[in-house]
Amino acid sequence: MNLGFDNPILAFSAFIIIPLAVIIFSRLKNPFVAAIPLGAPGGAHIKISNIGGFVKLLRFLEIAGIFLLFFSAAGPSVKTAETVWLNRGADIIFILDTSPSMAAIDMDGKNRFNAGSSMLIEFARKRPTDSIGLVAVGEDAALLLPPTSDRNALELRLEQLQIGEQGDGTALGMGIAVAAYHLDKSNAKRKVAVLITDGENNAGSIHPETAASLLLEMGISFWVIAVGSTGGVPIDYIDPYTKIRRTGIFDSRYDAESLRRLSAAGGGVFISAPNTIAFADAFAQIDDSEITIQRSRIVNRMTSCSFQFLLAAVILLTAIKFTRRYLLGALT
Repeated sequence: MNLGFDNPILAFSAFIIIPLAVIIFSRLKNPFVAAIPLGAPGGAHIKISNIGGFVKLLRFLEIAGIFLLFFSAAGPSVKTAETVWLNRGADIIFILDTSPSMAAIDMDGKNRFNAGSSMLIEFARKRPTDSIGLVAVGEDAALLLPPTSDRNALELRLEQLQIGEQGDGTALGMGIAVAAYHLDKSNAKRKVAVLITDGENNAGSIHPETAASLLLEMGISFWVIAVGSTGGVPIDYIDPYTKIRRTGIFDSRYDAESLRRLSAAGGGVFISAPNTIAFADAFAQIDDSEITIQRSRIVNRMTSCSFQFLLAAVILLTAIKFTRRYLLGALT
């Protein structure tokens, strides 16, 4: 980030004239004295010299305000370098299971949902040319975020998403169908759907394999990540509707064969992720397989900040005038 000026000569003048004024001011010999008459007219005056330093401070601030006016008139602007991507990457929609079982804590102290959200964000940051979308799956399914390159929007939506928000079931077929519908409308050269789940389909009106076959027909890459370990796993989450905290031991199990058949129906890849390392490896495998070309250039943008300096000068000089007129007026 660099600071530049539309009128460098005026800026240079400010740096020369103002310091000279400060030097001249510092050489003044006469102190400022305030006199308050007391008693009968013509009586003795009491001299108050302790406000001399305050008045000098006001003069110094006044010089600073004038300097800010010069600075504003010089047209200061901040130059920032911004990366502009020249090509469009893939459109990728993540279908994220939000059923209560995703609150099972077996990912190095994190639950499955939070671990998946963190890895999704990290994956998106490494692929700036891709547009990332998000579908939440529970008893129903909904598109929470259409494919977008806005990473802040993605992170905010994941932060707002809660376990159990879409109900207690797992409508995998509905989630895949929602992703297929929106990816079919995309004009990206590469389209990808990634299902992250720890369970089998038990809700919704669309069979998962039927929905997956649509992905295959549309030429959409399909990945299925089965997350979580098996056996007794601690679970802890707050129901978003009742606000009741639910804790205990969850008997974790899922039908790996049904998820393998699901990925095969969509011509996709099945990955088992029973722990954090395997979960991270699954995202790395997707990153390595779904290759997109990234071309960019650096663009310098100039942002004027004249108004900010002008506003500061006006406020400072107005405050000084008010102080002199209404606070020191009776003492001078």
